[in-house]
Amino acid sequence: MLIEVMRAKLHRITVTEADLNYIGSITLDPALIEAAGLVEGEKVQIVNCNNGERIETYVICGEANTGAVCLNGPAARRCAPGDIIIVIAYGSMPIEEARTFKPTVVFPDTATNTLG
Repeated sequence: MLIEVMRAKLHRITVTEADLNYIGSITLDPALIEAAGLVEGEKVQIVNCNNGERIETYVICGEANTGAVCLNGPAARRCAPGDIIIVIAYGSMPIEEARTFKPTVVFPDTATNTLG
């Protein structure tokens, strides 16, 4: 049997943009994608600490070294610039593996979305 477990998390990053007229997704600075081990196109859950909203979308790569965190398309209605969010990716694995698996958790600087 496989279960879903958290495999990666960007903890408490700040939304820098919301673009309602884009087709969808969350745009992230490539440094954030790499640090968390995310994959462009991967499904992620977005948890908004300001309003409690939880949505699913997919990752796209933004401009490097900008701290970009942009919610696109309908997600732009759920998160506003300045909101603090958590981005979570999940993976499926056998229960035995899940018991010892250690997820990647990244704590960027909330003010700049940069890594220490």
